[in-house]
Amino acid sequence: MRIAFLAGHSSVHTVKWVNEMATRGHEVHLITMHPGGEPLHTDVQVHGLPFRAPAGYYLNAPRLRRLLSDIEPDILNTHYASGYGTLARLSGFHPNLLSVWGSDVFDFPYRSRSSMEIIKRNLAAADRIASTSTVMKRQTESIWHPQREIAVTPFGVDCERFKPARVGPVHDRIRVGTVKRMAPKYGISVLIEAFSIARGRTTRDMELVLVGDGPEEEKLKRQAQRLGIASRVTFVGRVPHRTVPDHLNRLDIYVALSTLDSESFGVAVVEASACGIPVVVSDVGGLPEVVVDGLTGFIVPRNDPEAAAERILQLANDAALRKSMGAAGRRFVLDNYEWNETADRMERLYQVVVDEYQSNRGGDRR
Repeated sequence: MRIAFLAGHSSVHTVKWVNEMATRGHEVHLITMHPGGEPLHTDVQVHGLPFRAPAGYYLNAPRLRRLLSDIEPDILNTHYASGYGTLARLSGFHPNLLSVWGSDVFDFPYRSRSSMEIIKRNLAAADRIASTSTVMKRQTESIWHPQREIAVTPFGVDCERFKPARVGPVHDRIRVGTVKRMAPKYGISVLIEAFSIARGRTTRDMELVLVGDGPEEEKLKRQAQRLGIASRVTFVGRVPHRTVPDHLNRLDIYVALSTLDSESFGVAVVEASACGIPVVVSDVGGLPEVVVDGLTGFIVPRNDPEAAAERILQLANDAALRKSMGAAGRRFVLDNYEWNETADRMERLYQVVVDEYQSNRGGDRR
């Protein structure tokens, strides 16, 4: 199959889909106005668009039409319903599978009446819509209910890369941590406060490890100073995705306390569970979908550092519970989010979309 992706090369999740389809022998083209990011498979052909966002979502339409005419893909997989979704709609190409991501359906439509209209048009123009989580599928349907059911295509995890790396006790210190961008919606400030509360209620040696960078980094460092825990908070900074399993396996407890529903799918939580680490997450967006409360981890109310601190302490004080929840988490990922299975699901969806389009067109490719 010849697959064209219209997406940002800067996204590690886009790169995973692109590389996987190339690995499976498909002819893959990545069309983007956002260069850079994780390494691409050597067989992936990259086509840069001349104009940058946001104007590029409109100005690049003629160039995209010419590219697609030259490439003649069997399917266009557009990632993100707002910007790239607009560009795909203006290209007029079919069949177009539109993958929604999160803020494009949770946040963007509510900025203005015109933003809502743009999203509705983009969703209506797609031949099929895909969502990484059930909660985002429902949100998308609240904006536009398509004739064909929205497909749920979650991000999977390579469980050969993301797996437990420790055998037996490694250290006495309890390491609590997260791997997230330091932006407001990810609730890192709530995590710092929860850690401060937990540490104040135990004599255990505890450390908070924050992996990632972002606009709130300096503000968060000042918060740790103000709470008197700066010496117990390690800011690792941004790391290449290939090293994430190493960082996860240094943790005893993984915490994700996002505050907004645009946290559409907890891929980092799934990666932590695959490494056999118990998790504490907020009841936001798609996070509750990837945690079995009380079995693989705990779900706590959003913006509630007290509740999060209580669960962090419960895990910190009970090695047997950490071990059992970690093991259950890995089983849950193997059963539901193993990468090959989720990639199979996406590959099958591509074929369904192509077959449906060709059937409607009387068998013609275009």
